[in-house]
Amino acid sequence: QGLGSLQLALEQLKAKLQKEGLFSPGRKRPIPGLPSRIGVVTSLQGAAIKDILKVLDRRFKDIQVIISPVRVQGEGAKEDITQAIEEMNKFNNALPKAGRIEVMIVGRGGGSIEDLWAFNEEIVARAIYQSRIPVVSAVGHERDWTIADLVADVRAATPSVAAEIVLPE
Repeated sequence: QGLGSLQLALEQLKAKLQKEGLFSPGRKRPIPGLPSRIGVVTSLQGAAIKDILKVLDRRFKDIQVIISPVRVQGEGAKEDITQAIEEMNKFNNALPKAGRIEVMIVGRGGGSIEDLWAFNEEIVARAIYQSRIPVVSAVGHERDWTIADLVADVRAATPSVAAEIVLPE
């Protein structure tokens, strides 16, 4: 019964944001080919950050990674994620153009629909949509889809795949 109400809320929000154009393919930005600075919004406690950093380090040791640690589930997670995206953009605007973050990974590892719910929240979707830094959504694993995935410039199937997308071999 609880899953039914969550699914209904998800479908209603998807319809609303679709109508407003937040998922429009025409607004999606390309990911830079070889960024020198990458932002990451995720938890420091989960496996996702370790996976992302391992892939980035294996591909290019001199990459700069700016991490904004957040809660990725539970009470306060949607506010943490939203604030981190907004603050990373403000931080970026204060930097000289040559020193800016070129792409941002936002996400977490897998879990139940309830665990991933913060990435289905409207305020997170709007923060991703308004980000001036291109966003790669890396929420969950292969079968997981969230509103964040639909709004982001690129969806990655896992956090490791997100790192592979932002730093191709």
